[in-house]
Amino acid sequence: MKLSMGGYLLGALLLTGCSQNAETASSTIKAGMNSSTTLSTATFAGGCFWCVESDLEKVDGVYEVISGYTGGKIKNPTYKQVASGATRHVESVEVKYDANTVSYEQLLDVFWRNIDPTDGQGQFVDRGYQYHSVIYANTTEQKNIAIQSKKDLGSSGEFSKPIVTEIIDATAFYPAEDYHQDYYKKNPVRYNFYRYNSGRDQFLAKHWKNDSHSSNKMEHAIMSTKTYSKPSDAELKSSLSELQYDVTQNEGTERAFSEGFWDEKRPGIFVDIVSGEPLFSSKDKFNSGTGWPSFTQPIENGRVTENKDFKLFAPRTEVRSAGADSHLGHVFEDGPAPSGLRYCINSASLRFIPLETMADKGYEAYIIAVK
Repeated sequence: MKLSMGGYLLGALLLTGCSQNAETASSTIKAGMNSSTTLSTATFAGGCFWCVESDLEKVDGVYEVISGYTGGKIKNPTYKQVASGATRHVESVEVKYDANTVSYEQLLDVFWRNIDPTDGQGQFVDRGYQYHSVIYANTTEQKNIAIQSKKDLGSSGEFSKPIVTEIIDATAFYPAEDYHQDYYKKNPVRYNFYRYNSGRDQFLAKHWKNDSHSSNKMEHAIMSTKTYSKPSDAELKSSLSELQYDVTQNEGTERAFSEGFWDEKRPGIFVDIVSGEPLFSSKDKFNSGTGWPSFTQPIENGRVTENKDFKLFAPRTEVRSAGADSHLGHVFEDGPAPSGLRYCINSASLRFIPLETMADKGYEAYIIAVK
């Protein structure tokens, strides 16, 4: 690709942020488009169309992204029919864009960086033909650009496996039901929960960790806007045990198997002992055998921060709470799928909120992350 795999994303992603429904979906062009603007069309499939739509709608020069279905054996299929895999349609998006602002090649650059192009059997948690990645070329020029783009990606060394995303001629595109359009805006909590637990963001953040790309940071709005702060030092010393204070404020480490939460099996959430900030869900907890509570991921993006720790002979990645800046533990790249990460956390830095008391204690918005 003429642009580096990272170059355009920084410039282009400007955070500057049934059949009767087909007409609604295809007529909702973003406000502000000049009447003389001629829009081009691009069609992509990258797994769940909610996610692909949200990624591409952030690109400057894109005026509309429609979720829908491409190909298949029948006209105007329903979501249920497509999801069954029987119709041979593929979940896809149709992109309306101003080629004077963003080129097709640049759209491809963004597309590649938001999918797993080495997976030919689906995308992340969504498996099956209806979720595999495809570039549907609407013109011969688009096809030639896509073929070269795919070759460039394959030779870039970004992936150790072959690039298997299909490039084929575009066929009939059928807009999906209205409730699927702009799903990430209409249903942010459910969308964010689905996306985070699909494995998509973890794959992207891990794969592009040496670059500026992080789909987590772009996509993952928090479930609650409540903020959490750090009490005064005097308050902390009076409310925390000696161990809790040492771990959270002095970056101490408890002895393995010495505190209770490594073996906690009840459903609920783990919050910062200092501020009450939600940090981890029992749904993401696993038995690592280390004697410390271990999680595959935080409960949502933005609740923890990561910093390089050079205190031992080899650098580690320290994990701290975002609100109160409490030391929590470290994250390692030896965890289970889908993230491949192990957040190794001190029990002394946490307070456990059982599922049955979450609503009463002000954590109702996070119940969806536990069930």
